[in-house]
Order: sequence, then C-alpha cells, then structure tokens
Amino acid sequence: MILPWIIGIILTAQPMASPNQLTITKDGNVVTKFNQTDYFYPYADVPIIHINKYEQFLEELDRKVGIAAENAVLDQNGNIIPEKIGRQVHRQSFTEQVYSHYFNQDLSSLELPMRTVYPTVDSELLNDIRNLRIGRYVTSFNPSNKNRTNNIKLAANAINNYVVFPGETFSFNKVVGKRTKEKGYQRAKVIVRGEYSEDIGGGICQVSSTLFNAVDNAGLEITQRFSHSRHVPYIPPGRDATVSWYGPDFEFKNNYNQPVLIRARTLGGLLITKLYSSESLHYNPKKVPNPIY
Repeated sequence: MILPWIIGIILTAQPMASPNQLTITKDGNVVTKFNQTDYFYPYADVPIIHINKYEQFLEELDRKVGIAAENAVLDQNGNIIPEKIGRQVHRQSFTEQVYSHYFNQDLSSLELPMRTVYPTVDSELLNDIRNLRIGRYVTSFNPSNKNRTNNIKLAANAINNYVVFPGETFSFNKVVGKRTKEKGYQRAKVIVRGEYSEDIGGGICQVSSTLFNAVDNAGLEITQRFSHSRHVPYIPPGRDATVSWYGPDFEFKNNYNQPVLIRARTLGGLLITKLYSSESLHYNPKKVPNPIY
C-alpha cells in the first residue's frame, strides 16, 4: 500500500527529470533493474506512481531477497521448535529513495533498505499456551483409503500449531488454503447436492468437522458452520462442518482473553484435534456428543 506521505511528495514535487534505469543492489550485489518508465505514469508533470505495478515489483523483490519469519511450533513430541526472525524490504524507505532518484539523476544505483520482521508466535508465548487443554475431539477414518487419508493428513497439518489470538476469527478455508494437486491433494469421495461424487481434496470435511467439535467443546464462539446435505458416517448427526473453497466455510472466534493453540494430527485411523491455552485462562467448556468409532 502506498502510504499517505507519498501524496505530499507528489504535491510538492518539481517536474520530473528524464527517466532512466536504476540498479537495485543488496550487500553490493545486483538484485534487479528498476526502469522508471515501467512504474510511473508517462506525460505527467509530477511523478505519479502506478500503484498496482509498483506493489507487484515490491512483492517480487521480497521473494528474491526477503526471509520469511517463522513462528515457534511444537513437534509431535511436544517439544518447542524456536521461531525464526525474518527480513523484508523496507518499503517506505525504498520508495523515498526511488522518488529522490527522480530529482537527482546522478544516482545510478540504490542499495535495498531492509527491515526486521518478527514472528507472531515466539517460544515464550507458545510455552505459555501449550499446557492447559480446553477442548478435544477424535474421529476415525479408514487408513486403507489412501487418497482420502492423504487429504486428511494435509489439512490436519495445515491447521496444526495455528494460534488464534483474542478477538481473532479463524477461517478454515483461509488457513488451509485452496485444495489443489500442486499442494498434494488427491481425488476422493465428496458430497455434492446430496449425492456422492469425487473431487480434489475429498475428506477434508472430516478435519473441519473434528475441529468444530473440539472448538465447541472449548466453549469458543462459532461464527459460521454448515452441515452436509446428507449424513456423514464419521460424526454424530448434525455435528459436521462442511467446507468448500468456493462455498461454505467453518469459522470461529476466540472470545477468550488468551490465545488458543490448535493441535491436530492423525494416529493410525484416528484424527485427533486438541485446543490449548494459558493456565491463567478462565474458560467455559461445553459438553459435545461422543464421536462415532
């Protein structure tokens, strides 16, 4: 997003000099070239930036030179894997220098300014919220159905170690993302308009349904849930939560004053989902129907 202070630069600027190419470096090494005519509107008396093109350029820069921050997570044995601090382009500083270059054509290169990016979940926070179990639910599946089992494992891994902060709304579709072949999802049985069919990602509704019951057990606020158009065998009637990338989602809000940690894994033919939080949390658990085995 182009910040409001840029407007001030535009309004007070003098007519721009003849555009040329700017060499972008990091640690003295050439990263890319910045052709000013590609990112500023032509025939303007003042430098007016083409926002969409410019932001795409910044995104590409970050992909080349940035280092993504990584949250602290728990391994399968419950041990903390520490967080990793990231780095990304300091966009405000970079943009200021790009504008300055318009009025000082003696400059031919620009050293990328970088900024530190901290993860949202560090080891200290994770250690505080991993001990008190506030919700749990277990469902069973047939591990001999390889495609469906694969999809369940992928979706469970996607939500595992996710931390929902106070006031935040968790969206299953946003967290898991689009289910595609490129991500490893395979064709398996799904329910479409009350009929069985096959599609990429079949089986992940068991993950969203198991999560729903664990969330409900923890007393969290359910904000969006839809049932299948027919009964599914792995969950008691009316206790499912169907999801589809272009359709229904499962969402809940963390209405507590402490972060909530989601732990999800498969063990043999069981899908186990647990929710944890700080031992200082005062929560209101809810009794939910027993699972079907």
